[in-house]
Amino acid sequence: MTGHIFGRSTRTSPPVAVAGDGCYLIDADGKRYLDGSGGAAVSCLGHSNQRLRQALHAQLDRLAYAHTGFFTSEPAEELADRLIAKAPKGLERVYLVSGGSEAVEAAIKLARQYFVEIGQSQRHRVIARRQSYHGNTLGALAAGGNEWRRVQFGPLLVETSHIAPCYEYRDRQTGESLEAYGQRVADELETELQRLGPETVMAFICEPVVGATSGAVPAVPGYLRRIREICDRHGVLLIFDEVMCGMGRTGHLFACDEDGVAPDMLTIAKGLGAGYQPIGALLVSGAIYDAIAQGSGFFQHGHTYMGHPMAAAAANAVLSEIEDRDLLAAVRQQGDLLDRSLRERLGQHPHVGDIRGRGLFRGVELVEDRETKRPFDPSLRLHARIKALAFEAGLICYPMGGTIDGRLGDHVLLAPPYIISDAEIAELVDKLAGAIDGAIAGAQAA
Repeated sequence: MTGHIFGRSTRTSPPVAVAGDGCYLIDADGKRYLDGSGGAAVSCLGHSNQRLRQALHAQLDRLAYAHTGFFTSEPAEELADRLIAKAPKGLERVYLVSGGSEAVEAAIKLARQYFVEIGQSQRHRVIARRQSYHGNTLGALAAGGNEWRRVQFGPLLVETSHIAPCYEYRDRQTGESLEAYGQRVADELETELQRLGPETVMAFICEPVVGATSGAVPAVPGYLRRIREICDRHGVLLIFDEVMCGMGRTGHLFACDEDGVAPDMLTIAKGLGAGYQPIGALLVSGAIYDAIAQGSGFFQHGHTYMGHPMAAAAANAVLSEIEDRDLLAAVRQQGDLLDRSLRERLGQHPHVGDIRGRGLFRGVELVEDRETKRPFDPSLRLHARIKALAFEAGLICYPMGGTIDGRLGDHVLLAPPYIISDAEIAELVDKLAGAIDGAIAGAQAA
């Protein structure tokens, strides 16, 4: 299709999506694609949810937009109340934005303003992890630790420290227990704090389950609890980025609930609007809100479309669907089935090194050699081959390269809608396995 769109790539012309039907998207030629990744872990309720459609029609008939510099709105107030009712302990306020990058950007700026307000203006540094992804605005990109995304924008980015990820498949030592490994890599935060001077650090940010950059890598038991202890010891704010892994994706409304750890700030987006509207949110502790309220009384930040009534109406309908249809239980059940199916089909595959994740958030890491975990030569672009072959077969999945360090490694991320059926899981696994085999055969022949 020709036109004036500046798309993601100037070298390809994607098909035109014209309709959605449950877990499938349909193009202008009538071809159906099983959405095995929810786009980018967004379309958690599929593409034809009637409750969402009706909620948006009803809200449009009442109020489309009112700027938050003048008004609040009923959908926004309701959404904030509902999120806080389910949020981890200590989170008491909701700052509504239009997406994940905006939510992370707001978190970083609020962390800085919080310390200015309480008289600790020397705190300005952020610590994150290598192979993390926190968004594409400059502040969020600086926090992220994926070199492939950062390298050409390096001169524009604020300096951020990056410690080791919690990446058990690659980094746990022989004979080391999961818990011991988690404590060891968490303690890198203490080491980095001492190197920088803990009094200069304002926040540590991480994904409880790493999404796009590494492929559904969960924290090992005890890791996040140790991180919380270190942050508390030094007065550093803990920010959980749940933009991709939150809102039910792992089988819990908030992914960190499984780890039993509450942050000072938490970002959500993607599944919050299920693709029906752009929306994100920053949840903050009562202590942070009170510092602003009792100080300047004004968060020096804002976006034109924050708290948008249409977006908030969509998010309320998403929460209602998750609650009324008991979809968190469905995510756990279907997630177990997806995990079993992947292991049955690919668990002994000579080029599958690891299958991991939680709920309907699963990753498959590809290797050239299972014994040594040696990755494929990045010049083969195995992930791109898998994506193309899967798409040709009618499967949307989310492969990426640079799994290990931004250059080496290939994985496939899966994040299908929460409504996926047993038959659709079988179709997903079958088409993915075919794409993996085809891509490896093509790479080996190259």
